Amino acid sequence: MLLLGIDLGTSSVKVSVVDAETQLCLASATYPEKEAEIISLKPDWAEQNPNLWWSYTQEAIRKVNASQTYNPKDIQAIGIAYQMHGLVVVDKDHKVLRDAIIWCDSRAVETGNKAMTELEPTGFLHSHLNSPGNFTASKLAWVKENEPALYAQIYKFMLPGDFLSMCFTGHITTNPSALSEGVLWNFEQNRLSTELLSYYGVDEALVPTINPVFSNYGYVTKDVAQALGFGAHVVVTYKAGDQPNNALSLNVRKPGEVAATGGTSGVIYAVDDHLIYDKASRVNTFAHVNHSKSAVNVGVLLCINGTGIQNSWIRKITGIEVDYATMNAQAGEVAIGADGLRMLPFGNGAERMLGNRTLGGSMEHLDFVRHTPAHLWRAAQEGIAFSFRYGLDILRENGLSPTVIRAGHTNLFLSPLFRSAFVDVTGIPVELYNNDGSVGAALGAGIGAQVFSDQEEAFNGLKKVLAVEVSSNADVYEALYQEWKLILDYKLSN
Repeated sequence: MLLLGIDLGTSSVKVSVVDAETQLCLASATYPEKEAEIISLKPDWAEQNPNLWWSYTQEAIRKVNASQTYNPKDIQAIGIAYQMHGLVVVDKDHKVLRDAIIWCDSRAVETGNKAMTELEPTGFLHSHLNSPGNFTASKLAWVKENEPALYAQIYKFMLPGDFLSMCFTGHITTNPSALSEGVLWNFEQNRLSTELLSYYGVDEALVPTINPVFSNYGYVTKDVAQALGFGAHVVVTYKAGDQPNNALSLNVRKPGEVAATGGTSGVIYAVDDHLIYDKASRVNTFAHVNHSKSAVNVGVLLCINGTGIQNSWIRKITGIEVDYATMNAQAGEVAIGADGLRMLPFGNGAERMLGNRTLGGSMEHLDFVRHTPAHLWRAAQEGIAFSFRYGLDILRENGLSPTVIRAGHTNLFLSPLFRSAFVDVTGIPVELYNNDGSVGAALGAGIGAQVFSDQEEAFNGLKKVLAVEVSSNADVYEALYQEWKLILDYKLSN
């Protein structure tokens, strides 16, 4: 039996095919080759066309099928991971009504802040664990307020993964983990948040059918199956946001276990068995993939919008055609501290850990004589590592003290420079695994299809490829971090 995993990212869609018996990845493919466009019609807006997501997904599947390393008709279950917190709206014919408002869009910040001010006296934070912020529910409220004619046509609203599932099956479904991303889950009563829906004046009929995370979301339609070379009776059995799914892919399922990612955004995701929350909502608590009424498992998520996207931007802006491996190597030849150059990676929308401030990215102490592109590349990666440390201190304030962090051997964690800076400035060792979101989604599909005796069996093939320990440079990085933090504190106070 083969499992298909799909990871709908901001930059591209990656798919992997996994053998359920061995848990090994047989083939992977990514589409498009260049980073997908983010549409920004106004400052702090970020949108993408959901129909392109579906097109990219199909092309990625055709591409991986073309590897001829397996028979596509042996695929029996599909798992979907997706960029979190987005909003997709469709009419009764399942036609997309507008471009998706994606995770890093900041237009609904004030909408969510106003809601929090008025709802918090009723104990909203205690029951929902998050401020409405600029999450999915607030984005929908923004559409209701600013695009009333379009809003009147909405049949259902969805998260990005729900949309892909609809494209495969024709059914519109969601789950508690997804709803918690939109701050639409009441954790105290383990149900849909009628409180926030009522506050925003959103009809409950607009909410998709709610399934468990691991469940039958519907069979792939005959037309889609034929177009993609599948056999009959292929079923979607798992959906999760990219960060809960990344944790799953690293077998981070139990309280005290922690995962990290360094993709377009940067994330630390800690599993806990208490309904904890940050009073300022600088970090957020969502239902983990194995959360239930009888077994509390929540993911406390620190998100930094401007991590990998800063690394990508600085590569482009220097105008030098090098791949990331070369860029990492050249940056690594520059001394720790980049000869005084400091960068703040906050140029990708409102940052939750900064109180939903849109601070903007910046460079400090740039020297036109001494600093080369390699200095910029190093300063970019060090600045990202410092932002992780800043967020980690917030997690520590909330009683979470990781002793080891697991991450995929991919994206920023491919860079020896970044790995060393991250470990030394946080003081926490990192274990790297050859796994990614698409493989995790495939394993999730296997769990949902009940092909494993238990969830633990799904990770028999997970192998650690590298362990990074804190080095003798930790004191140097601590001093650099304190200097970097002074710059950040100054900007936050002005």
